[in-house]
Amino acid sequence: MCTSVTYQTKDFYFGRTLDFDFSYAEEVTVMPRKYPLHFRFAGDLSEHYAVTGMAFVPDIYPLFYDAFNEKGLCMAGLNFVGNAKYYAQAEGKINLAQFEFIPYLLATCSCVREVLDRLKDINITNESYSAQMPLAQLHWIIADKERAITVECVEEGMKIYDNPVGVLTNNPPFDMQLFHLNNYMSLSPKDPANTFSDKLNLKRYSRGMGAMGLPGDLSSQSRFVRAAFVKLNSVSGDSEEESVNQFFHILGSVEQTRGACDVGDRCYEITIYTSCCNADKGVYYYTTYDNHSISAVDMYSENLDGFELSRYPLIRKEKITYQNK
Repeated sequence: MCTSVTYQTKDFYFGRTLDFDFSYAEEVTVMPRKYPLHFRFAGDLSEHYAVTGMAFVPDIYPLFYDAFNEKGLCMAGLNFVGNAKYYAQAEGKINLAQFEFIPYLLATCSCVREVLDRLKDINITNESYSAQMPLAQLHWIIADKERAITVECVEEGMKIYDNPVGVLTNNPPFDMQLFHLNNYMSLSPKDPANTFSDKLNLKRYSRGMGAMGLPGDLSSQSRFVRAAFVKLNSVSGDSEEESVNQFFHILGSVEQTRGACDVGDRCYEITIYTSCCNADKGVYYYTTYDNHSISAVDMYSENLDGFELSRYPLIRKEKITYQNK
């Protein structure tokens, strides 16, 4: 299970948690403009926008979990198990395998507006990457500094939603997630007023009581509500340090702790990594479950006119700084 959010200060930020019980040895991956992309049904691209993100690269093909391109367009795929439905090839369409969706859009589109135009012609097929890697059931959040949308492929076809909160988790479908916020319209970061009864002299006894009722469990619907509340009420300075720090605090509100979500066979879902992309400056920040020190990869420190992927294994072990030794 995962959570993705957008955040705007002076720059535009985008990122996600990856919550699961095992890792595919993902790496921060920079795909330069001339890295050849071969699509199963949609031809080849020999030149395209540079893309940076977290990816598993089983052969030479980057399977991006979340990424952004040099134009500031961002995208992440999140589990959508039980609802995702992909299709047979369709004549007259741009037929993309599910795992090609992120690299194709980020390689060819500069903004959400262009994505919306392109989606009219796209068909997501049920082609798996390999026999050893079955289809992942996903839906996607796509965003730039102007707008965010959610894309879901379901039994009825591809559905595209405006995403006014800039948040996505997993199930249920996005329109239901968004509607569920109506149940929490009384929450507030401010002290509550006594609307229970004017016959009782009720008083607050703690700070933060305006948010009483904010769900704290680990379900995807509850994480959606919690992330939306924290993000939409977030206040920070607009420096890079303040913005990045605040972004990690927002996603920290939905982190998974080992042991709290038991999936059986002594396996536990944890937040494997948390990412934060500065889509304006081209920097990919991340932390891992065992390393809360922020690490960074700068897209523009790479040769973006190159032909090879640049890959950076995650720094997973934290170094503790002793101030009195």
